[in-house]
Amino acid sequence: MKRILFPLLALLAANVAQADLRVFATVPEWGALAKEIGGDKVKVYSATNAFQDPHRIEAKPSLLAQARQAGLVVAVGADLEIGWLPLVLRDSGNAAIQPGRPGYFEAAVQVNRLGIPAVVDRAHGDVHAAGNPHIHLDPRNVLKVAEKLADRMAELDAANATAYQAGHAAFASKWQAAMARWEKEAAPLKGLPVLVHHQSFAYLSHWLGLKELGSLEPKPGIEPSSGQLSALLAQQQRQPARLVLRTAYQQEGPSQWIAGKTGMPAVLLPYTVGGTPEAKDLFGLFDDTIQRLLKGAR
Repeated sequence: MKRILFPLLALLAANVAQADLRVFATVPEWGALAKEIGGDKVKVYSATNAFQDPHRIEAKPSLLAQARQAGLVVAVGADLEIGWLPLVLRDSGNAAIQPGRPGYFEAAVQVNRLGIPAVVDRAHGDVHAAGNPHIHLDPRNVLKVAEKLADRMAELDAANATAYQAGHAAFASKWQAAMARWEKEAAPLKGLPVLVHHQSFAYLSHWLGLKELGSLEPKPGIEPSSGQLSALLAQQQRQPARLVLRTAYQQEGPSQWIAGKTGMPAVLLPYTVGGTPEAKDLFGLFDDTIQRLLKGAR
């Protein structure tokens, strides 16, 4: 009996040590980061893809099922998912991933946020009281989030804590080297005047020194209007932009209209992992973003 029991216990212990930490990421970029850190120790599910507006997602039963099984939710925070994530968390019935518990992690609270409004008024559009939530487009923020996320993963899955810390160290080393390369490549973009569809690129502009002259949206989250586009066209005469930028999930019509009237390029940026064929992971996201900006600015 002992001959059978001890191998069985050893097998069970090995299975526990190898168990996946199930990660429910609200957006692709943080799902990709969890995979970079966790490798084969994690099973990552992304609730959205690059062609969906993460502000506007339906809390479908498939999301509830994934959240129910998760050991860790990685959210953007700063109210980005306010329209759907609270419902998913509540109806999942999973106590471990509720806000305030170790199984709930927000990326935005790990960094200094841009665009925190002095006054929150819905008349000003889709204003985020906690600041602009699109923090991942400054790679320095990704590095800060990675450190805190690795600590949280190690806390939740102590059996694999060493693997998470090693995964983080390897990622951080590669990321810092890539950041130095990106900043060198992107140096010609400093001061480049641009228009944006939405304030999706605030952190990218802050990092690279792009100069955002205006948004195609009259107010955040309000679809571009003919009046706003006409105003930007008039502005172009006295304060010309050289590019108009949009994400993969935003309609191309408004930026193409401005481009057609002004002759400047309309540039689609991947925004997140999967937004273009080249943006297969976090490194590809920034590689492709910079190359598209440089090509558009020629």
